[in-house]
Amino acid sequence: MPAWLRQQLQRAYLEKDRYQIKVLNQCWFYYKEKKTEF
Repeated sequence: MPAWLRQQLQRAYLEKDRYQIKVLNQCWFYYKEKKTEF
């Protein structure tokens, strides 16, 4: 997991920002799928 994404997730969890957590999770799964394709 990239450092920038990890930092954003930590901030979202600290602020209990459910929407941000959801968006970041979707980004991560999308990113992971793209990486495995190549």
